[in-house]
Amino acid sequence: MASEIVLLNISGADQPGLMAMLTSSLAQYQVRVLDIGQAVIHDELNVGMLVQIAGRDATDAVIRELQSRAALLGVTLRTTPISAGDYTEWVGSQGKPRYIVTLLAAGITGAQLAAVTGLIHGHGLNIDSIRRLSGRIPLTSADGHARTSIEMSLRGHLADPKALKADLLAAADRLVFDFSVQEDSVYRRNRRLVAFDMDSTLINAEIIDELARLHGVGERVAGITDQAMRGEIGFQESFRRRARLLAGLRESALEQVARSVALNEGAHRLIQVLKHFGYKTAIISGGFQYVGEHLQRELGIDYVFANRLVIRDGVMTGEVDGAIVDADRKAELLQEIAAREGIARQQTIAIGDGANDLPMLSTAGLGVAYHAKPVVKETASHAISNFGLDSVLYLLGFSDRDIETALTA
Repeated sequence: MASEIVLLNISGADQPGLMAMLTSSLAQYQVRVLDIGQAVIHDELNVGMLVQIAGRDATDAVIRELQSRAALLGVTLRTTPISAGDYTEWVGSQGKPRYIVTLLAAGITGAQLAAVTGLIHGHGLNIDSIRRLSGRIPLTSADGHARTSIEMSLRGHLADPKALKADLLAAADRLVFDFSVQEDSVYRRNRRLVAFDMDSTLINAEIIDELARLHGVGERVAGITDQAMRGEIGFQESFRRRARLLAGLRESALEQVARSVALNEGAHRLIQVLKHFGYKTAIISGGFQYVGEHLQRELGIDYVFANRLVIRDGVMTGEVDGAIVDADRKAELLQEIAAREGIARQQTIAIGDGANDLPMLSTAGLGVAYHAKPVVKETASHAISNFGLDSVLYLLGFSDRDIETALTA
């Protein structure tokens, strides 16, 4: 006797025991469940079940039983027959690549959703599911907005990932939201190491500029920085020149600056959650080891790699001890830490804001440009421009509930 495939759609007010009562009918007739999905929005239940039933008579009996129970429960049941050919085609589509788009905004609007979903469709991808990561949105909040994040699971062949990113960047700039597009792989769900640039990423200052200001050489240091930004000199040469201008500055100035700088918004929250869930953390910086180690003690960072200033008799000599941590060295250090911890490169995350972070960002499994300069934002795979560092947690798939669990443990 040929079996029949039926799609069941159940909608109505959610209530305790509803699914148990409905599925007891399926058990009575030994129905095979091929697929199932459920969502509840504002106590409104929507369930979809794809079932296989042995024969026409059994199918009619199951549907009558379900319709009767649905009427008692005050919910709506809709049934759709599915042909064997359509089912076979649907099964075959599971081999298509999958992607995750994460959308973050100060209260997501219809315009933002329309822009993102339109671009997703335009690039040949289908949305399989949408999940809200942030908590329920209050009608009012302290600033009139609530940070909102949703995660879309996509399926299909993406012919030009760079073009999709460029289109989303243009929409994000116009409509003010952040986004991420990631391939949905086992590595995305198992990140293990997060590496931070320090100056202007983890903290809200450039340490060398603060030291130069205290030493009265701020303008001269800024001039060298501008030369490097214009490509007239390389990072290593510019760093050595700026360090030489600090000669004669007392070591106590480093301590003063280290104690005075503030963490960027969300940094403490991000690291606390990462540590709770067993992530390794690192500072990989072209700045100063002294300040990095101060942050390491404050935050419990696992690794710190930065530049060491030579200090004699409590005074900076203007020299640098050892090789300078430049852009290429940052990428190498990320891989060295991962190898030491037995972590695959694809399981690493790097967060930075400057051009010297780009090799590290491109090496990592997930590279995030944080409040970055335009060239970095356009080049990096992912960018956060409107929110704090803890927004990275949404890119990892954490919900507000997950985050709260970590913070209250």
